[in-house]
Amino acid sequence: MNSSHWKFSELKFSKPDLRVFQDINKDAIERIKNAEDGDDVMEVIFEHNELMRKAKDLLEFARIRQSQDTTNEEYERERVWINDNMPFFEKASNEFNEAVYNSPFKDYVEKRLGPVFFTKMEVEKKTFCEANIELKQREADLSDEYQKLIATCQVEIDGEKRNFLKLQGLFSNPDRNIRHEAFKAFSGFLKDNEKRLEEIWDELIKVRTQIGKNLGYDNYLPVGYLNRNRIDYGPEEVASFRNQVAEVIVPLCNKLYEAQTKRLGLDHVMAYDEKIIFADGNAKPAGDADYMMNQIIEMFHEMSPETDEFIEFMTSHELMDCENRPGKAAREYSTILLSRKAPFLFSFFDGSALSVKTLTGEMGHAFSTYRSSRKQPISTYFVSSADIMEIHVMAMTQFSNRYSHRFFGEDAAKYEYYNLHDLITFVPFGVAVDEFQHICYENPDLTPRERSLEWRKLEQKYMPWRKYDDDDEFMNNGGYWYHKQHIFLFPLYYLEYSLATVNSMDMIRKYVKHPETAWKEYLELMDLGGSKSYLEILEKANITPAYEDGAVAKSISYVKSILEGYLEKESNE
Repeated sequence: MNSSHWKFSELKFSKPDLRVFQDINKDAIERIKNAEDGDDVMEVIFEHNELMRKAKDLLEFARIRQSQDTTNEEYERERVWINDNMPFFEKASNEFNEAVYNSPFKDYVEKRLGPVFFTKMEVEKKTFCEANIELKQREADLSDEYQKLIATCQVEIDGEKRNFLKLQGLFSNPDRNIRHEAFKAFSGFLKDNEKRLEEIWDELIKVRTQIGKNLGYDNYLPVGYLNRNRIDYGPEEVASFRNQVAEVIVPLCNKLYEAQTKRLGLDHVMAYDEKIIFADGNAKPAGDADYMMNQIIEMFHEMSPETDEFIEFMTSHELMDCENRPGKAAREYSTILLSRKAPFLFSFFDGSALSVKTLTGEMGHAFSTYRSSRKQPISTYFVSSADIMEIHVMAMTQFSNRYSHRFFGEDAAKYEYYNLHDLITFVPFGVAVDEFQHICYENPDLTPRERSLEWRKLEQKYMPWRKYDDDDEFMNNGGYWYHKQHIFLFPLYYLEYSLATVNSMDMIRKYVKHPETAWKEYLELMDLGGSKSYLEILEKANITPAYEDGAVAKSISYVKSILEGYLEKESNE
């Protein structure tokens, strides 16, 4: 296959030979130990990095295929093989890193690649031990079982069978009866599977707690922070951020939902009404899903020379799977095939306002890894920590606002308001998910019922507007959280969305006032990849950490003024 004309659909999976990999890894370690100077060490590092890229690509490719069709038995066998063998690849990688870390030429390597290279190694050392290999295999199996269980959802509503994500898509349907029916089906599906969901989560808590204890910690939380690369801040800063959200953003959201209640002519916005902003429906697409997808592609062609190059690469290599189909994992993500420097985007696109926003954000994620993989010397730096990566996502959803007329025609203004409303009202939910995970990992002996009641308390703290039907016992007892895949699959991964949302609001302000400067800073943020620490990257992009005192109020001030201005104008009409 011509290396410049390959397509994702034509790629084949072949299992990496673990014995050959281990032999090559051992040889690389010996070369590090016997190196005569720093240049010799650098040569081995680059060779080993290329080896790891190829091995990880095969593993990532198999993961993508399994998420594309969770019912395919061949893909399932590949998944099982990956889960069983991934810890051994991690072990080999750690052994190589240990040799580099202990090399007498460490200072030379650090001068060439920067201190973060060794910081990442230290994190890997602190989060790996052989005693956890079987536990991590079990963790992967449980996570995959959760995905497969969610993927079994097939509910017929409004004459169409809906998977789990398409079911949630109906929450923004202008017909309240359909919204209500969809939410009842959503709640019913989770309730019907509650017993197994409880068991999966309970075992995941126990497995992860033991992983933490095997590494010398009291519980899983320190491991979770390290895995999320939270080196520059800890639980104290996170708690400060959550408190600011409760004090500053929650009252604003209450105002937005009060206005929404009046706008919709309701006594109260119910849980199934939260996503419908206008009485006659949210912004209506200017065409079908294919039309909207083409408009997104054209937007990236036109936005800048940099995005034009990116979208041409993505389309020519078939690196976007946005089709809705049975058996597809109920996830949306962007990943990267390292050796090809090729982002891959996985989504469920139906052309709605929500899916336009979501897909545009994932494009921002893919765009960032496309840029950083071409700017950074080693794959370790291709991807930044999630608290930075999500800034790329959130900012891109807002930069695209100036193209909203292409997607929604005369409803463009509706979409722009919806976009900002959705941005700000998400933040409290994001910190609730984070605090819930802290509670679960700090108190691993809680019963399933006690955990769900803790979630309901957090809803009342961060989302006091949320109301369920009186007869929906499952949701009123705190069952809503079971649908949030991040809690099961990616421990402690959710705070990043809220941090990044607040940070992105500051970028929106800059983009409106000084678009060229803001775009340049945005590209620089992407190009840094993971080569700097969190605080260093924020500093270079002129962004204040969202957990600093007063940062939330300052960062959201522009978006708040736009939203409040809209509400004032609405009340005067």
